[in-house]
Formats: sequence, C-alpha cells, structure tokens
Amino acid sequence: MNDMTPVKVARPAGISDAEWQLRVELAAAYRMVDYFGWCELIYGHLTAKVPGPDLHFLINPYGLNYDEVTASNLVKIDVEGNKIDTDNPYGVNQAGFVIHSAVHMAHSDLHQVVMHTHSRSGMAIAAVKEGVLPISMGSTAFVDRISYHDYEGVSLYLDERDRIVESLGDNHAMVLKNHGLLTTGRTVAEAFLWLYRLERAAQVQIDAGAAGTLNLLGDNVAKKSGEDVNGFAESAAEYGALEFAALMRKMDKIDPSFRD
Repeated sequence: MNDMTPVKVARPAGISDAEWQLRVELAAAYRMVDYFGWCELIYGHLTAKVPGPDLHFLINPYGLNYDEVTASNLVKIDVEGNKIDTDNPYGVNQAGFVIHSAVHMAHSDLHQVVMHTHSRSGMAIAAVKEGVLPISMGSTAFVDRISYHDYEGVSLYLDERDRIVESLGDNHAMVLKNHGLLTTGRTVAEAFLWLYRLERAAQVQIDAGAAGTLNLLGDNVAKKSGEDVNGFAESAAEYGALEFAALMRKMDKIDPSFRD
C-alpha cells in the first residue's frame, strides 16, 4: 500500500442496513467536497458515528483522494482512531482525527457527523479577525449560530479536545481560527448543508472584500434574515435532506462508484 494505488475493498461483512446507508451518504459527501473544490490534497476529514451503542466512526482512508472514497473503503475506527475494520487494507490519519474525536466524544445527538475543510476561502476567513460577517443572505444563517476556536498549533494533542468541545457548544458551525472550517449535524445531509453555507459565506465575503467596502447588514435585519433562512430549511422533514438528495443525483451522474 506504499504507493497508495486504490484497491477495491469488499463491502464489510455483517454490517447493518443503517450503517451501509450511512457509508453511501458519507462517501457521496466526500465526492461533493471534491466537486466543489474544497479539498487540500488528501487532508481533512468527514466523519460519522456508526449507528448503534459502540463509539465507532467512519473516516476516509488515509492517502486517497476524495474522489476515490467509496462506501466500502471507508475505515471504521474507535474514538482513539484505532481501526475496527481489520480486513480493510487502508490506514487512517490518527493525528487528523483529534478534532473529530473531540466533537464525537461529546456524545451529543447534534454532532453525529463532523466535517472539517481546509478550503482556500475557509482558511482565508479563519485568518480574518472579524470572522464571518452578515453581508449576504447566506451568511445571515450564522448570526448567533457560529462558534470560534483559537489556534493552538497543529491539532496533534489530546488535551485540546475539551477546549474544542467547549468552543463549539450547541452550534453546528465553527471557525477554527487560522486553520479552517468545521460543521456538524445529526445527519450527513445536515452537516453538509451547514458546510455548504459556511463555505459559500466565506467565498462571498472574500470576493466582496476584494471588490470594495463591505456593506454589513444591521443587527435586526441580519438576525431576522438568519431566522428565516434557517427556519425555511428546518421546516423540511429533515434538515438538508432535499439539497443533499439533489447533490447525490448529481454525483450519480458524474461517477456513481462512491456507492461501491
């Protein structure tokens, strides 16, 4: 496996239908991140808690591109990053799981899925003192709904986990200052919709700032807009379900191998 040429991995034996569906959705999300250009080489992770009582999680095989991730080659690990799937030939980036394990260990139903990106716009916003500003309809979704975590260096040390959880609180979106973006959700669809909106808010703010003086919305208008944006999505049967289903159809047209 030193050259990391992708090998086909068989569907893990003995898994539930619920886990398989989660694997398909998470693999699709990796393809979506690749499609939108939010990758930084092979780094960053999208993780999800496996249904059931065990603290087991799915993570990407370390060394593969996001467009090489499939439902079967996702690696099942425990909260310390140790492999559960002994038949899976791929390893994982244990150091990169520190951030994700912190959130997953909170045992909150709000944070079943964790997505962390190092996109260009996301890292740019993470380097701006003001953070995400209410300058567009999409960005107002984060008024009073976004957290910030100070940079402590490369996330290699387990003692940072409690501070990450404390910083995030009950929000589904967080800017890791001088680092990147992070979102969570009860489902893959929910976490991805928050990620899409946060990435788009970052892109718009960077573009607008380069074009001229930012026109910030007033507090009352921004808050009302945010409540309406989130209220519209939350009125659906499942937050982000419609958007995610549409994107899965797009991924199926481009390359359905994520379902393998």
